[in-house]
Amino acid sequence: MATQNNNLSLYNKADVPSAKKIRFGIVVSAWNKEITSNLLKGSKDTLMDCGASSMDIITMDVPGSFELIYGAKIMAKKKVDVIICLGSIVQGETKHFDFVCNAVSIGIKDLNIALNIPVVFGVLTDNNLQQAKNRSGGKHGNKGVEAAITAIKMAHLNK
Repeated sequence: MATQNNNLSLYNKADVPSAKKIRFGIVVSAWNKEITSNLLKGSKDTLMDCGASSMDIITMDVPGSFELIYGAKIMAKKKVDVIICLGSIVQGETKHFDFVCNAVSIGIKDLNIALNIPVVFGVLTDNNLQQAKNRSGGKHGNKGVEAAITAIKMAHLNK
């Protein structure tokens, strides 16, 4: 496993462009709130650490990860430069996990094609709750941090 015992959220600020004057939209799933609230905190803290103003970070809650796609579509109307989608899908006993993971990843890909702004995939797709915890502020870092760094870089790429 590539992430075994590694914190993937460490970044060097010198390698990250400034987040000043970039408007960020963050769409976050309310499902698995314990996990997604950590992802959101990691994203917001990172954006501000890299120079974003709290006034330039707009958040929107949606019920679940499947709804991130429509939420991002609405967020794009708010004149943001980049959108971060944050969610947590944990494997259950049925194929529902596979369908939701597939739909969300394809939906976010489709938004990247359809919109004129980047949409960042910050959705955890874990086999169990412990894996989600490990990737939302635990031993493997915080995927919200990684999504924020990606968003900053993609917003600069789009300018």
